[in-house]
Amino acid sequence: MKLSILVYGSPNGSQAAATAYRFTKAALEKGHEIYRVFFYGDGVYAASALNTPPQDEQDLSSLWRELGEQHNLDMVVCIAAALKRGVLDPGEAKRFEKSAHNLSAGFTLSGLGQMMDASQQSDRMITFGY
Repeated sequence: MKLSILVYGSPNGSQAAATAYRFTKAALEKGHEIYRVFFYGDGVYAASALNTPPQDEQDLSSLWRELGEQHNLDMVVCIAAALKRGVLDPGEAKRFEKSAHNLSAGFTLSGLGQMMDASQQSDRMITFGY
């Protein structure tokens, strides 16, 4: 089955990102295809390279990045939600004249069209958060 995953919840303020990660990993292990993982709302914080959780907590940003690398996942971050929350790639940092960027490797910024495409290309769209 071809699945797309939508992550709305913050990795710090809810269990949504952690549950989405575990679900995605389990689906891949069971042989399902993940068409796209789309991060929206506070879920975009999972894509920040500056996340530094306490040593006794999981680093969800690193876990997502590693899973994406292992399975060549298309991990898309809503550009409007990301900009609003200070998650920038090098191009957006330059465009808005910011001194730094923090989008973690393996994630890309794009628009809601990517979410709509995922809904059309997937058998199921699974949502985590809100």
